[in-house]
Amino acid sequence: MNDSIRYKEEMKARLKKFVLDQIKFCQDLPKTQEAIIIKNQLLRSGSSVYANYRAACRARSKAEFFSKLSIVVEEADETEMWLDLIIDSKISDTPEVTRLHQESLEILKIMASARKNTKF
Repeated sequence: MNDSIRYKEEMKARLKKFVLDQIKFCQDLPKTQEAIIIKNQLLRSGSSVYANYRAACRARSKAEFFSKLSIVVEEADETEMWLDLIIDSKISDTPEVTRLHQESLEILKIMASARKNTKF
């Protein structure tokens, strides 16, 4: 397996774990209306990062890859925002939300860099 394929597979696995960790985290959030609304938004954006990265890996052209990766960056930024709001609103202040927030920042940086380095 070449390095590019290995990297894509490792990133898919990392993003899948990130979504699964978010699902588990969300199961433990309080049942308040605010938490439910934010939880739904977090799960949508977080799972979209994974889904759109998978789509980018199947892109038929560099333009399509760039387009899908742009969606990944937008959704990763939104995911980071929801996690930040969960922390700042004190809906959760567990070590797990801090870890997820840090992971979201790392994923955002990786994806933004990949998009920036995409050559047409």
